[in-house]
Amino acid sequence: MQQEASTVTTGEQSGRRTPDRNLALDLVRTTEYAALAAARWIGRGDKNAADQAAVDAMRMMLDTVAMDGIVVIGEGEKDKAPMLYNGERVGDGSGASVDVAVDPLEGTELCAKGLPNAIATIAVSERGTMFDPGPCVYMEKMAAGRDFADLLDLDRPLGETLKLMAKRRGVPVSDLVVIMLDRPRHEQAMKEIRSVGARIRLIPHGDVSAALAAVSPEAGVDLLWGIGGTPEGVLAAAAIKCLGGRILGRLWPRNDEERRAALEAGYDLDEVLDTDRLVAGDNVFFAATGVTDGELLEGAHFSAEGATTESISMRSRSGTVRRISARHDRAKLRELLGEELG
Repeated sequence: MQQEASTVTTGEQSGRRTPDRNLALDLVRTTEYAALAAARWIGRGDKNAADQAAVDAMRMMLDTVAMDGIVVIGEGEKDKAPMLYNGERVGDGSGASVDVAVDPLEGTELCAKGLPNAIATIAVSERGTMFDPGPCVYMEKMAAGRDFADLLDLDRPLGETLKLMAKRRGVPVSDLVVIMLDRPRHEQAMKEIRSVGARIRLIPHGDVSAALAAVSPEAGVDLLWGIGGTPEGVLAAAAIKCLGGRILGRLWPRNDEERRAALEAGYDLDEVLDTDRLVAGDNVFFAATGVTDGELLEGAHFSAEGATTESISMRSRSGTVRRISARHDRAKLRELLGEELG
């Protein structure tokens, strides 16, 4: 594939450089190579090796992107994550000043076990617009597409929300599907959902993929609900700003230590964080590439000639959503990723 130059434009009033549309393709390249690197570990039972391969490949490609990025959502704190750690500067430094959220391999265990819906993903928005979760690893969240956006409410009983959704669509509640992580902490919610007649699609991992499904009509899912990762909530919010729909979140400390740390850092644990609070501004980019085959994206596949990937690229300002099917030459992959990964 021929590389196109990434450029920036200058805001007319503020004079600040803002991310240009050409950034979208550069971001897809970062997720493509992360996915290709991780895909070599599909089904090999080593989620850490798969994750490291994805991190290394994404970090390498980010060095070529014309932006001055700071990782807000990354692989963790600097002392625990040698690459793509929170606060790390990424990009070649020549472009717009942006916040960056990454998950080089969402679904490390899915990849290791050869299960569906592992993806590589990245989001970018203007500097200072992404919510920094600080010490709060988990949040309660719900997300749905445009038709149900105004019905979302974290304080209303879940069963009542489902009834309102069914009424709006003009269907029985049994037509609705809720996607959620299969976790013991969700058992009571599962009972409530089933008591009103709705169905549940349980997933082992993959909060971002689940949020994408909830706002994509073709996925056959109507609502995401559950307690999952806060970083994934920010990535999901970036995608939802581009696709339309809504996500709500509320920080969910796992223990007294996390609660104390959050309060000391000034976080309001009762605040309901909506899409615009999680990712502010109207110039948001999101890209994802399939690692294993899934409902929304095909995974990376290898052949004697090279490899194929399927990606999705979005920008909130234009409302454009692109699906990108790419072929990658084997010799070029080896140059970039090494003999084993290429």
